[in-house]
Amino acid sequence: MTFVKAWGLWLAYPCGVITRASFSVNTMDVTLQFLGAAHCVTGSKYLLTLDDHTARPHQLMVDCGLFQGLKELRLRNREPLPLTAAGVELVVLTHAHIDHSGYLPKLVKDGFRGRILCTEATADLLNIMLLDSAKLQEEEAAYANKKGYSKHHPAEPLYTQTDVEHLLPLIETVAYDAPVSLLDGLLTLTFRDAGHILGSAIVELAVQGAQQRKQLVFSGDLGRYDNPVLFDPTPIATADVLLVESTYGDRDARIDDPEAELVKVVTEALDRGGVLLIAAFAVGRTQTLLYYLKKLIAEGRVPRVPVYVDSPMGIRVSDLYPRHPSAHRLGHGNIFDFPGVRFVTEAQESKGLNAKTGPAIIISSSGMLTGGRIVHHLFNRLPRPQDTLLLVGYQAEGTRGRRLQNGETEIKMFGEIGLPHQIRHF
Repeated sequence: MTFVKAWGLWLAYPCGVITRASFSVNTMDVTLQFLGAAHCVTGSKYLLTLDDHTARPHQLMVDCGLFQGLKELRLRNREPLPLTAAGVELVVLTHAHIDHSGYLPKLVKDGFRGRILCTEATADLLNIMLLDSAKLQEEEAAYANKKGYSKHHPAEPLYTQTDVEHLLPLIETVAYDAPVSLLDGLLTLTFRDAGHILGSAIVELAVQGAQQRKQLVFSGDLGRYDNPVLFDPTPIATADVLLVESTYGDRDARIDDPEAELVKVVTEALDRGGVLLIAAFAVGRTQTLLYYLKKLIAEGRVPRVPVYVDSPMGIRVSDLYPRHPSAHRLGHGNIFDFPGVRFVTEAQESKGLNAKTGPAIIISSSGMLTGGRIVHHLFNRLPRPQDTLLLVGYQAEGTRGRRLQNGETEIKMFGEIGLPHQIRHF
């Protein structure tokens, strides 16, 4: 859901409904359209139009994300946007998560050739995540054609890896706290650290009229304070129009002592002689878990057991952190390496983990159990009473993770029914 505060008035916009908010800066008309991420937590897209009535109106987007989760949401990715892609001059990204960036290749496929502005770390993440997203879509389309279950003949991916390759040269990086003038001075962009994932940013857009200046602020996704890996979100001093994400806005999701909670779950799982399988997002959550496990093992609060990181994307993302030492708290060097940890890259070794007995820890993705290597681990370990599954992130509606979190006693995988035993979540 997106909440908007404009001159003291809070507004909430329903998901997928194209809604406009308009105001003027002197003689310039400013229109903001919400194309997603309102009344739901996915598909973030904002279309901003600046019309000073002297030439063709300028159009830019803030975020360009895919709808994820429920099928009724994912189907909206196939619906045309109310714009001409070639007419969009700029896309400004808050961060690299697919629900904020994953529609970009489709925009390029439809004719966009403008500038894509983001932080340097976000640019490196896009190179990993968008290619992975395209590969998954190509594989899903090929599988649908093989099995003949798609109503489209042939089934086609929303975009391909070739579309992503066409997109990458359009990316330009901007440092935090470094204002950039755009559109011949009509707009000034400033990124502030959002503390959500590596490279994430709060977007400040200052619209300059003849005598007036209005400040629009897009929070993107905000991180927690006191995160051991990332810096706190930057305080924002002023805004005329403020758009704030509210993924956890209807609950108190704070854990008072995450180290103690993790120690408790790990200890209980390993005391059973089993394997602790942790479903973690490849970007952000995997790295935070590695930080905590490294610290807790060194302090003797968690037993020294084999820790397998079985997430190719998670491994590639972890390798980015030393390249961006100023974007996080951990500095230089092999910051996620410690005795007993093994980074599993080969598929054969990943499959071999199914025969491993405990005590051990496996960190794998996807974090919502929708795909990736975690699924075959889940298939093999969920029915074992000595093994434990730990969910450590948001579980969207329609995912296996949400169903397990809600206490479902039967989960279908690979055409068979799994009967879960030990499930933990925080």
